[in-house]
Amino acid sequence: MTRTTVSADPQGRLSDAWRFAVGTGRFELALRRDYQDSLALIQRDIGFRHIRGHGLLSDGVGVHRPYEYAGERRVHHSFTYVDQVVDAYLDLGIRPFVELGFMPSGLASGDQTVFWWRGNVTPPESHKEWGDLVRATVAHLVDRYGIDEVRGWPIEVWNEPNLADFWAGADRDAYHHLYEVSAHAVKEVDASLQVGGPAISPGADGWLAAFAEFVTERQVPVDFVSRHAYTSGPARHVPFGTHQSLAPATDLLTQFAAPRRHLAGTALADLPVHITEFNSSYRPDNPIHDTAFHAPYLAPVLAAGGDLVDSFAYWTFSDVFEEAGIPTGLFHGGFGLLTHRQIKKPTYHLYAFMARLGPEVLARGDDHLVTCHSDGRVAVLAWAPVDVTGRSPAPDRHPLALSIPLGSPPTTSAFLLRSSVGEEAGNAWAAWAEMGRPRSPGVRQLDALREAAEPSRTHRALPVAAGRVEVDLTLSRHEVTLLELTPVVDETPPWWDADGLLGAEPGEDR
Repeated sequence: MTRTTVSADPQGRLSDAWRFAVGTGRFELALRRDYQDSLALIQRDIGFRHIRGHGLLSDGVGVHRPYEYAGERRVHHSFTYVDQVVDAYLDLGIRPFVELGFMPSGLASGDQTVFWWRGNVTPPESHKEWGDLVRATVAHLVDRYGIDEVRGWPIEVWNEPNLADFWAGADRDAYHHLYEVSAHAVKEVDASLQVGGPAISPGADGWLAAFAEFVTERQVPVDFVSRHAYTSGPARHVPFGTHQSLAPATDLLTQFAAPRRHLAGTALADLPVHITEFNSSYRPDNPIHDTAFHAPYLAPVLAAGGDLVDSFAYWTFSDVFEEAGIPTGLFHGGFGLLTHRQIKKPTYHLYAFMARLGPEVLARGDDHLVTCHSDGRVAVLAWAPVDVTGRSPAPDRHPLALSIPLGSPPTTSAFLLRSSVGEEAGNAWAAWAEMGRPRSPGVRQLDALREAAEPSRTHRALPVAAGRVEVDLTLSRHEVTLLELTPVVDETPPWWDADGLLGAEPGEDR
């Protein structure tokens, strides 16, 4: 086995693009206790900076309220639910990544809807009234939270307008018009607010150049470009579920790089790029999201994605999500890092491990990322490669040997803490299956699943020679592991005698 010698000198900083944003179910779900409990846990262990979801302007939030008075149609803008949700977000240390959508029924030009909760996806009957709605919503956020705060909240216009399911007829010209009205309305509140789009789905990169041409010719404000990325193939539906093939995870990185490639030479070439949704499958009922496979599948994406884009938002943080209807079981293939009732999935731990890495990168590889902290600690994320075809099962063992610098402060010993998830450890989905897949687990079953969801943890002392630690790892199938190496400062008192624990006198022959 070849040993990789890790440089003692940082090779660059680790981008935090992976934690800039995370996705969520529709806006008003944030009013629920289970949702807020889940988000509190996520923020404690991971700490995302922004949160993005659909439905801010849909009927369920109740912002747009048309009425008649004195024989005249008027509109009242109500922010009762908006305030409750945003207040809760800020209390939990996360800020909105605002998505302007979908269309309120009282303003819609048609009755086409998407999802079980029926978000309207038609253009506005009146673009002037839509502009008033956007302006009033953004102005309210500024009035309540302050311009310095809201300047940091990106504002994205619509969601996947290239798909007829999300924008009637996938009419590009109609979307451009909507974007123009929206962007000007945002900037009329304050010119420093961030607005962007077009929030396209995979396979629609032709929209990018057309969008750049439109905003340039019309002098429409745009501060960032957004796109989505998924790797799943055609859906094969089964009752209350979906099975799909997957492309290799490197395809996600190729998709991340697409906006800058397609916008090269345009006026938008140097703008920030936000991947405002990404995952393996685009379906909220694909069991792959729940499995041990999913964490090592996405590990190389989290390790390298920040080199390509300014953010990439995992879709989503929680299974409190109802696009395909109310979930039929605790594990149902939901997008979330957490199930309902806060059961952690293996991919949750991948993110939690990322949150414990250092800011400086010492080494990268196909199966590892080595980082260091300013106090001399070294943190290593390592993962076992996966096979997306399913035809060649991944090896049961994946070896990795590293020579890691640990010279500051000088020490002869390192404390190693290893946390791991895989097919055996941290795999609540497997434990649930062994229980017989209970649809409504009881209290004791939920407690057992929470315990099964925790990583395995081991620790030991390793010798440090010439400022280096030799680490030999064997990763099991679908394992993701975090190694944390800390220089030991030995404060053992001179009178300590381990034999004395059982009453032996110093030097006594036992």
